[in-house]
Amino acid sequence: MKTTQIVPGLLALAIAQALFAPAIARADDVAPADAAADAQSNTTELPKINVRERGLHDDTRPKLQHIMREVDGPIITVTKKTSITKLDTIPTVVDNNNRALFAQTPGIFYSEQQSPGQMNLSYRGIGNPQESEFVTVMLDGIPLMSDWIGYPTIYTFPLPQTLSEVQLIRGGSSLLYGPEPPPVVNLISRKPVADRELAGYTENVAGSNGLFATFNQLSGTSGAWDYLVDAHYRTSDGERDNGDSDLRGGDLHLGYRPDDAAYYTFDFHAYSLETGDPGKLSYPQFAADAETVTTPHNELWTDRYVAILGHDRKFDADTELVAKLWYGYQDNASRSQDRPPPDSPVPTTSTLQDDQFRFGGLDARVVHHWGRGNAFTIGTTYYHSDAPFRQWTMQGLTPDRYDRDGVPRLRQERSTDYGAVFAENVFRFAGNWHFVPSVRLERENVDIDETVKPSNLTRDLVNRSVDHTVPLFGLGIGNDFGRGNETYFNVSQGWRPVRYFDIGSPFGNLAAGSINDPDPTHVLSWEAGVHGTPVDGLFYDASLFWVNVKDRIESQPAGPDAPPNNTINVNTGDTRHRGFEGQIDYDFLAARDPKTTQHLSVFANLSLLNAEFTSTRNPANLGNRPAFSPKYLARVGLSWREDKHYKLALSAVSVASQYFQDSNLPAGTAGAANYIPAKVPSYTVADFSADWWVLPQLRLLGGVSNIADRKYYSRVFSNGLEPGIGRTFYAGASYEF
Repeated sequence: MKTTQIVPGLLALAIAQALFAPAIARADDVAPADAAADAQSNTTELPKINVRERGLHDDTRPKLQHIMREVDGPIITVTKKTSITKLDTIPTVVDNNNRALFAQTPGIFYSEQQSPGQMNLSYRGIGNPQESEFVTVMLDGIPLMSDWIGYPTIYTFPLPQTLSEVQLIRGGSSLLYGPEPPPVVNLISRKPVADRELAGYTENVAGSNGLFATFNQLSGTSGAWDYLVDAHYRTSDGERDNGDSDLRGGDLHLGYRPDDAAYYTFDFHAYSLETGDPGKLSYPQFAADAETVTTPHNELWTDRYVAILGHDRKFDADTELVAKLWYGYQDNASRSQDRPPPDSPVPTTSTLQDDQFRFGGLDARVVHHWGRGNAFTIGTTYYHSDAPFRQWTMQGLTPDRYDRDGVPRLRQERSTDYGAVFAENVFRFAGNWHFVPSVRLERENVDIDETVKPSNLTRDLVNRSVDHTVPLFGLGIGNDFGRGNETYFNVSQGWRPVRYFDIGSPFGNLAAGSINDPDPTHVLSWEAGVHGTPVDGLFYDASLFWVNVKDRIESQPAGPDAPPNNTINVNTGDTRHRGFEGQIDYDFLAARDPKTTQHLSVFANLSLLNAEFTSTRNPANLGNRPAFSPKYLARVGLSWREDKHYKLALSAVSVASQYFQDSNLPAGTAGAANYIPAKVPSYTVADFSADWWVLPQLRLLGGVSNIADRKYYSRVFSNGLEPGIGRTFYAGASYEF
């Protein structure tokens, strides 16, 4: 295994010394007293004074409507670029339109699909957005991926109605939360109502394509206990035949606070989805009729259940522990019709697949505030997953997901173990300077034991176990200046773990010998920028970034002694991603009166990206743009709201054209039935949504997505593309008490 060499050793040593050196300042600033004064019996002891950054915990500060607090519990975000969306400030997000959820989030690329069940995110051209494999997505700091290490895909996503905030953390995110390149998307759940024993909310909407959705919630606080429970259901016929879906789910929260120093929680999240899969289209099929169905019998089922125990404890005014222990189960099952043989006009068999995950983990962090606004955090994370993967060849095209009487086609027993220890400190100096060194040490183990392989493969059965240890370092510097302005600079490492598919692909002739042992992919991210609220009503954030992705995994022939068509995975790909990212939000009414409850704001954000391959085993790809790296991603919108009266939002997203393959080449030949153009065409899509209170408890909901009915696609593969969603409408009402 190659030695990781991303940050020079001298810097690593300096960071380690800064983190683990003895404290250079006392934790509390107390008026000093000399020994003689202490001996005097009539000495009066002055009250203890804890010095903190001014307004550090005041969530009403204008900039905290757009970015995270500098020390957010045990999470240090100062010198890291962050963005937040508070869902109470936007209209209700309904159906499968998460463009509204990310409308005010700079840089995040959301690749839309018609059917729910997969969340497709990417950032700065690093990796395919399919199932968000290259972005860490979390719910309250707990990973949402099917298998955090071995199979980091997103098949479930919480209803926006259950969320209070969406956080986006760029450089330094791997040092805070672990694997995958930056950024981290952390979703924050709503908390129980704190001022009464019972509060309720119910929401019902109907819309295009047979949409009906209902969401119902109860919450409250009584003495030392608080609770929240919700249940939801959504059904839709879909835009294409066999695009129907049914989603059911619920959440439970119980909290117990025996005193001001301790808080115990239990949370449970349940999610069950059944959806059809109408299939991918060639470009000629899409151009002729975007509602064409190529797989009328394919079906997807996803179930996910997660239980979480949490404990927060304040040992004193300066020191706090935040710990979470979780266990969960997820089942991704699917039915797909097999391709017919050349002499058969229609398929007669199907493949039933069952991809299960049983996982659990622990995350514990301690934060200690010391000196004049300094803070030190230290913590550990452990995660384990068992993920059996099975397939059967079934007679007929519509077997049930629980049928097991077919011919076994594939069986793999898979597991991962992951552990990390980490520490970080923010030092504050005179002149409003802050300095943040970070260190993290991570280790992964990935194991595969295959007993059945597809009959068309010539490779051996896969029996592999690999281990990797990855040290990560980071450094941040910033300065507060003027009125509400701050500069930030961050350089930090990240990594992408070796997955199950990297060491033993179940579907390809991947050589199973020891030579097939790729290292993790390494990431070094640089970012420098400035943000602030220099005048009432205005927030701005602008930065320049440079990200180097090294040791990308590519395939090459296994060698002259291997069977024909066998390949191995090697670390031969390097890419460079650089550009600009900025956002601006101006509230015309808050500019006139900062305390107003009415807000009329215009917002815009822009990401400019220049990305290319700087190294690859394929000379033809050298200098190419990596797949899914649009040169620009822009969002603009207008928001008008008054607390408990109305919320209206009009937004648009524009995405530049982008290649869908690293080769920058099309699939098939122009004019052929299976042709896919090399570039995904640019597109612009606009949405409108509104909440209107007709009574203090009664709210009307409505909206239209893809206002201009733009025909476009953003999900595309070598074997086909998936159309985006056309114009849809919804209307409904909610009642709360």
